[in-house]
Amino acid sequence: MRRGIGLLLLLAPLVAHAGAQKYEPLSASVHGALSRSVSDRAPQHSSFENSSVATDWLSEMSGRLAKRIPDRATRLDFLRSVHYEATRAGLDPQLVLGLIQVESGFKKYAVSSAGARGFMQVMPFWVKLVGRSDDNLFHLRTNLRYGCTILRHYLDIERGDLYRALGRYNGSLGQAAYPNMVRAAWYRQWKYTGSTLALR
Repeated sequence: MRRGIGLLLLLAPLVAHAGAQKYEPLSASVHGALSRSVSDRAPQHSSFENSSVATDWLSEMSGRLAKRIPDRATRLDFLRSVHYEATRAGLDPQLVLGLIQVESGFKKYAVSSAGARGFMQVMPFWVKLVGRSDDNLFHLRTNLRYGCTILRHYLDIERGDLYRALGRYNGSLGQAAYPNMVRAAWYRQWKYTGSTLALR
């Protein structure tokens, strides 16, 4: 069984897994909250507690990500952006890294058979639903902002149940394969004991 999961993780970078996120009507209040969340373009500030925590986390994650994103400057910008957007949405950045590994294999321009785009495989209907017409889902920060906002939304709907929220994110609610793949990637590749962050 463990060998089978390992094989799935090796294959994950080759396939974009999302694309089945389902359009669901939103209440006016939820629509407004999601719109504000994805459109907030306030200048970035550090999402780390202090420079020492930032240095430790970035160094550790950069080493783990080096084979997938070889250019150091690009890799560090990616990691800072993931940490910022995940923290902003109340998510564990390492969980988001696990989700990206499964969704796109860290490929910026990944497109699923259903048309989901970018690192977090966001479906274009979200732009029409809560965004702006010029939002580019292949843009790093935009893709992460949408993906983290959507996962937070699903966690709220499911009252913190990560298993069900991940099922919604993938469009496979009630099926174990996708949540198990994300959790396996999170715990085996990206779990960071030096972090004091917890999923809220």
